[in-house]
Amino acid sequence: MIATITITCCSIVLMFVSLMVFPEAKIKGKSFETFFIGPLLGAVIILCFGLIDYSDLGKSLIQSGSINPLEILALFLSMSFLSIVLDEAGFFSYLACKVANKSKGSQYTLFFLLYALTSILTIFTSNDIVILTFTPFIIFFTKRAKISPIPFLVSEFVASNTYSMLLLIGNPTNIYLAESFNIGFFEYFSKMWLATILSGVAGLVSLLVIFRKKLKASFAATEDHPTLKDPVLALVSLVILGLTIIMMAVSDFVSIPLWLVSVVGALFLIVFVLFYGIKNKRSYRYLGNSFLRLPYPVIPFILSMFVLVLSLKDAGVIKIIANYLSNINPYLGVGLISFIGADFLNNIPMSVFFTEVISSMSTYNSLNVYLAIIASNIGAYLTPVGALAGVMWMSILKNHEIKFGFLDFIKYLSPISIISLAFAFLGLFLVNLL
Repeated sequence: MIATITITCCSIVLMFVSLMVFPEAKIKGKSFETFFIGPLLGAVIILCFGLIDYSDLGKSLIQSGSINPLEILALFLSMSFLSIVLDEAGFFSYLACKVANKSKGSQYTLFFLLYALTSILTIFTSNDIVILTFTPFIIFFTKRAKISPIPFLVSEFVASNTYSMLLLIGNPTNIYLAESFNIGFFEYFSKMWLATILSGVAGLVSLLVIFRKKLKASFAATEDHPTLKDPVLALVSLVILGLTIIMMAVSDFVSIPLWLVSVVGALFLIVFVLFYGIKNKRSYRYLGNSFLRLPYPVIPFILSMFVLVLSLKDAGVIKIIANYLSNINPYLGVGLISFIGADFLNNIPMSVFFTEVISSMSTYNSLNVYLAIIASNIGAYLTPVGALAGVMWMSILKNHEIKFGFLDFIKYLSPISIISLAFAFLGLFLVNLL
């Protein structure tokens, strides 16, 4: 047990060091993220020294309908692909410019419109995609308008990590936890809709209180004329994404795995682009760029964390924690501890860890799953290391010379995170009373 705990802790520490000190490395001019290296090394050591049951690991990787990380990765990567192609076609930047034009020089109007757009797009795509797409746009627009980017950047981050809770596909942590306990698309939505709305409204009100003075000043409006890079590709991508989400909802009634629905959707889009490329060669470039932009480091990261958590389970650590949490109120136990844990483990490892904890508790209570899901989303803006989205967001700000450090993140976002968490728990509590 001691060896397993030591290796796991060292892996997590190394992950945090890489996130904070050297988040990227370059080999032959190509940069890659380093956050997965610590867990990967830890997993390799665990496997080499036989500190895990190989048969259990093998079964987990091939069985269906349970905690299978391969199926979860297939779902996450295929949904990411559908969103990225949509972005490559210029859809997100087109909408952002349209919204900015509607503000007519009012920072309050711009604030509300961007918050609403970020929230809506997050619901149907994912928080990571929205953050990567909208952050550079917000920086560019606010610099040109000569206004502070901070209120809009913070609101974007809050909205994208709050409304990612509404649908199962909004965050990889949602996917992992829900799929691990066979929670369907509609079942998930029926439990999470009120928690998302209440926390979203609470977050918005908190943002307005914090930035009320900065938003009072008007700015010189500029009229852009946005165009889609490829209208046909954007339309087809949007239709396929919409149909995929609809089929995910229908899958609850026909027992089709969610990962299979999303993979088929991605394959349909690939086939379309290949045929469409005969007429429009540029679509091949968009397709190639989409494959290059996929979050590949998440693959070794989740698989490595899965190995580490499974080794903790074999060592008996998970059972000890599960027994302790079984005797505590779920909101104070799994809910609060997973919220704090997201910022010590990062929200993806936390989700993998609490999946095993919840599975090992004396009695299964789906409430614990939803509490961990809430924590994994809202915990992303308690500190910058709570989620990979936060790390990427801070990196983008640094690259664009926006002065917004670790303490600034804590100052603005931590209070909002705590308030949003309280209202999300209230929403979940009220839904369970119905």
